Amino acid sequence: MSNDIHDHTAAVSAGHGATDDRDHARRWWVLGVIALAQLMVVLDATIVNIALPSAQKALGFSDGSRQWVVTAYALAFGSLLLFGGRLADLIGRKTVFLTGVVGFALSSALAGAAPGFGTLIAGRALQGAFGALLAPAALALLNLTFARSGDRAKAFGVYGAIAGAGGGIGLLLGGVLTEHFSWRWTLYINLVFAVLAVIGGSFLLRGGRPAHRPRLDLPGTVLASAGLFGLVYGFSNAEHHHWSSPLTWGPLGAAVILLAAFTAWQKVSAHPLLPLRVLADRNRAASFIVVAVCGAGLFGVFLFLTYYLQTSLAFTPVRTGLAFLPMIGVLMVTAQISTIVLVPRFGPKYIVPAGALIGAFALTRFTALNMHSTYAADILPWLMVMGLGVGLVMPPAIGLATSNLRPEDTGVGSATVNTMQQIGGAIGTALLNTLAAGAATDYLRGRRPTEQALAQAQLHSYSTAYWWSAAIFLVGAVISVALYRGGGMDTHTE
Repeated sequence: MSNDIHDHTAAVSAGHGATDDRDHARRWWVLGVIALAQLMVVLDATIVNIALPSAQKALGFSDGSRQWVVTAYALAFGSLLLFGGRLADLIGRKTVFLTGVVGFALSSALAGAAPGFGTLIAGRALQGAFGALLAPAALALLNLTFARSGDRAKAFGVYGAIAGAGGGIGLLLGGVLTEHFSWRWTLYINLVFAVLAVIGGSFLLRGGRPAHRPRLDLPGTVLASAGLFGLVYGFSNAEHHHWSSPLTWGPLGAAVILLAAFTAWQKVSAHPLLPLRVLADRNRAASFIVVAVCGAGLFGVFLFLTYYLQTSLAFTPVRTGLAFLPMIGVLMVTAQISTIVLVPRFGPKYIVPAGALIGAFALTRFTALNMHSTYAADILPWLMVMGLGVGLVMPPAIGLATSNLRPEDTGVGSATVNTMQQIGGAIGTALLNTLAAGAATDYLRGRRPTEQALAQAQLHSYSTAYWWSAAIFLVGAVISVALYRGGGMDTHTE
């Protein structure tokens, strides 16, 4: 039997039959391999955050330098995603996937063994670069492996649940490893994931070299990578500098110009990095925007609720991570229901906005938290409601964003989903951190900085972030209603 996954997909799509029984049975093992690798990438957006104070103490770098441990990863990952996705289309998904996994693991080992700050940053940047190869190839392989609509919905339910819950899992795992082992193990743990993914991927994945291999769009690659770099860098700087600072608006302005030039070039390029036909489908375009918008709002839960639990309620890192597990459980169940039952029957136009509204409502409930709130009565119920809302939004949106793609576009289409999620996260982090810091400053103006006043200022800053996160989810609901097509649907890959 041919190893060409394109032939496999075309046969299924055209209705000429499926793969043999062995391939049919192994598809769930393929999902396990892809999910494990994707979890490794998603975890690294948050798992290192809890370990930062310990790493800073061990390596002796300043508070001002601390942000680069997070920013170096985000810059490389966000700016190279489209390039990584196109490489998967040109070279082969399996090859790029396995290269990404191995490179990510070796980069994690480098960062974990870092004797100084420079090596740590280099390792984190390399993690981001290899993650940009791994993430779109993983989603493309998933999209091509699960071509049949029923199986596809289940698979994307799992994948979407990981995308939505990975931040919470990262907080828990980071807390456990930092508290009981060492901050270095928040990086070394990737070696365990990688070994399993490489062994499974080598035997199970059918990567297929493309039958037609157009040339790489080098001008488009440079424009897109530079533009996305400026976008992520500008928003990252906004967390630590004023919005009026040249370090913020300079990169953002350059990003707008570069991305506009990239769009213009894609219209005339013979071999475009991102064929504009990928953006032409209405449901797909809506999903890209929803993933970015709701991804930004989701940071209001993981980021500021983490701060609240640890600083206001004095939760340990491990207990903080455990606090998010009920939300993750609800999210995973809802992800399956939304992708398998609700969206095929009612369509995304009703389900996704409903989820965004539920998420917005849950976020408004967090605004009432104070120093005397309890987890069981005041946090747990709304975390579970939040899991319900996110489970109705993110898994269907990610699945729809990659449905009906041409086989030669699955890599770059998948990369676009990851790019939107990354950009949404960068914007959400910068915007919400800035708004929260401003709210705390305003609260303290004219007040004596007593311990009680500082604690109340902190609570006020969190409340402000929750309100804005709720507003972001409301924007996601409006966009969903306006852009998604109505009616039930079949999300198979053509």
